[in-house]
Amino acid sequence: MPTPAAPSRSGPDAILGAVLLVVLLSGLLVALAGVGASAQEDADAEGEVLDGETVTVMARNLYLGADVAIALDLLPDMPAAAQFMWEQVAATDFDVRVELLAAEVVRDRPAVIGLQEATRWRCRGGNLGRIETVFDFTAGFLDATRAAGVPYVIASADGDLALQDGYRIPALPFLSRVQDPVTFEPRFGTDTATCGFDLADALLVREDLAERVVAAGGRSFSDRYAVVPTVLVIDRGYAWADLAFDSGTVRFVTTHLEALWDPGEVPHSARQARQLLDDLADTTTPVVVLGDINADPRDPRGTGVPNPALQPEASEACPAQLADPTADTALAGCNAYWTLRQGGFDDAGPDPLDGANLTWGTGAELAGPEPLRLEAALEMGNPYGFTDRLDYVLTRGGIEVEDARIIGNRWPDGDDLWTCDAPTQVATARAAAEALVAAGVLERVPEETRCLPTDHAGVVAELALPQTGAEAAPPPPTRWRSPIGVWGAAGLLLLGALVWWLIRRRRRRVEHPR
Repeated sequence: MPTPAAPSRSGPDAILGAVLLVVLLSGLLVALAGVGASAQEDADAEGEVLDGETVTVMARNLYLGADVAIALDLLPDMPAAAQFMWEQVAATDFDVRVELLAAEVVRDRPAVIGLQEATRWRCRGGNLGRIETVFDFTAGFLDATRAAGVPYVIASADGDLALQDGYRIPALPFLSRVQDPVTFEPRFGTDTATCGFDLADALLVREDLAERVVAAGGRSFSDRYAVVPTVLVIDRGYAWADLAFDSGTVRFVTTHLEALWDPGEVPHSARQARQLLDDLADTTTPVVVLGDINADPRDPRGTGVPNPALQPEASEACPAQLADPTADTALAGCNAYWTLRQGGFDDAGPDPLDGANLTWGTGAELAGPEPLRLEAALEMGNPYGFTDRLDYVLTRGGIEVEDARIIGNRWPDGDDLWTCDAPTQVATARAAAEALVAAGVLERVPEETRCLPTDHAGVVAELALPQTGAEAAPPPPTRWRSPIGVWGAAGLLLLGALVWWLIRRRRRRVEHPR
């Protein structure tokens, strides 16, 4: 992007921008076919899975398609911010990049895939028309893998889906109105629409293994990030499923922990990781967690530690992480990754402290590294512009790792790239390539602009399951959570007190007229 902005995942500037957004919106929120037989047979043949009970898994963040942080910089001009985001969604064209994501799947044929940012963009014609789903990333991913010959389904059992809804920004009349004649004219008969999005975590299983799912569901975290109390609260959670293998039952979990954090406080991702450990405490089967946990092993960052993505910084509440942390020595209370590691989970790898294995930090329009973060990436040993390790496969219960690798992280010469041509993408790619040429990483600037399939790299791991003979464990607990929170309850109490006072005052006037 031509103008840098703080990533949407952290920092006070993004939070202040979000507060401005909510102030603008709060009043309005109140008012208002199949694969050919031969391909399927091949999939079934390879998919008996289980050569010696070895299972391949994948963690993949699909990316919602736009950088919220840059949009916040356009406030208080809400229509401009909405238009900017919509144009980024068009430029990062999910219909094109999903084919690359499906190609990754075909190469590895994972038994289980944990998706994050499984996004739906929903719009209404004009300001008050009917609401429709314009882009559904989960459905598109399932369609693409089926067309590629390795079909997947959302894990389900007894009518329960391994799907957990996250937070949403609704389609807000007048304020989130965007123009896109090509998309909206055939659908709504108008050049403009009012649009919003919602996110989810989804756990997929290869279709030939669907009958192995014996239980599934989704859970919310009690801890939520309140940008503005009761008005904009960001929900997170996880989806889970139990699969019965010959060696015993295994529980799989996919999650996307909170990215935003407040200076001087324990990050919400660490609190949510603690709940995840508590929720899985009674799970007696082996467990595999696939996710974007929004925690780098170096967090919280002390002075002198590169932090181009504004990850949590050291404070009195959260001391700086050790220079060379390990599962035994790391300061875990303020870091979701080390919380899970010290809670009994092993990292399938590859080594998260090796710069080559970082998984986040590329540009929001996917046209290679963000130029102003590239210097830090090179200093960390990553030639592709990634600056943080946020995505993981974590295991517990005797699972052995046979192999683990990062996918979708090579630019501009990777296999999973697509030709992109938005002016801002071309400018970003050229600036990044010129910087890499100057650093001696590239020999020349590529003639064609190529884009990555998402703003995260993925993790693939081959896991050897232990012979446990374990039956299905009890499901994770369902935790009651007030839909309005503490501040909402306080507001209702104040409102009730005001109503009571007005009633008493009216009665006095009736009983004692002047």
